[in-house]
Amino acid sequence: MEPRPSPDTTPQEAPGPQAEPRPFLEFATKKLLHTAQGKEWLDVRFQLEKGQTLAIYGPSGAGKTTLLRILAGLTEVSSGFIRLGDETWLDTAGRKHSPTRHRAIGFVFQDFALFPNLTVRQQLEYALPPLETPQLIDELLSLMALEALQHHRPALLSGGQQQRVALARAIARRPSLLLLDEPLSALDDEMRNKLQDYLGKIQQRYHLTTILVSHHLPEILRLADTAIVLKHGRIESQGQPATIFAQSSQLTLTATILSIQPDGDQYVLTVRCADNTFNIPATSQQADTLSIGQTVSVTLKAVTPTLPSHRSSL
Repeated sequence: MEPRPSPDTTPQEAPGPQAEPRPFLEFATKKLLHTAQGKEWLDVRFQLEKGQTLAIYGPSGAGKTTLLRILAGLTEVSSGFIRLGDETWLDTAGRKHSPTRHRAIGFVFQDFALFPNLTVRQQLEYALPPLETPQLIDELLSLMALEALQHHRPALLSGGQQQRVALARAIARRPSLLLLDEPLSALDDEMRNKLQDYLGKIQQRYHLTTILVSHHLPEILRLADTAIVLKHGRIESQGQPATIFAQSSQLTLTATILSIQPDGDQYVLTVRCADNTFNIPATSQQADTLSIGQTVSVTLKAVTPTLPSHRSSL
């Protein structure tokens, strides 16, 4: 017997002239998922303000990629409502469904999905809207450090270079909403950190509204303004990343040592992780092996950060 969905998800209009301004994105949909554990309803509703980055985190099968595909108009739902700005993309009660080509989205997949026969510049030109100035192409090539590679085809590019092209191509569409489906998951840690820098530059330059699916907590802490944890098709927790993930029983993150100060018979380390700063106790033996500017692994237990028993420099 299939599980039954909860009541209709269409948001109700607030009565009266004193209604608060609408958020930039309103999302409320239901879809039946076929998971390894059986049939489950993806039943999610959230709002997002313009220019913010929302991270979606959760185990495989929780519905993360399906949620992006629903936003892109690539997957049908049982019931739902999606409004972006002044446009209603989906309203099952009103029988409205905007096709993907009419949704102002940029979508970056895990596998890059570049055209093998087009050069880097041609990839971006293909995505450029008809009324957009070609100057945007040169701007993106410069911003993503692709100028020297602009006449190369994907076969001649590394994985990190191909991902930069995929990101630049998505931005060239001038999307109202940027969807990122674990775009850095296939890269090593060093390249992942560099690509996070590029994503940060893109966000700062174009003030994009972004939804990022990621399993990588340091990436979420670094890039996201808000986060959702999905489990069994439902939102388990939602809020600022540093708050909801600090509640995990144990979390290991990468941090940079800012200072090492004596404190009685031990030491206090000040470290930076993403945009957060922590003070961590350390023994004299640990402090003797550490230096300012060093990158270490830090384990968060509840809300108290500590050095793990085996330090690792990255």
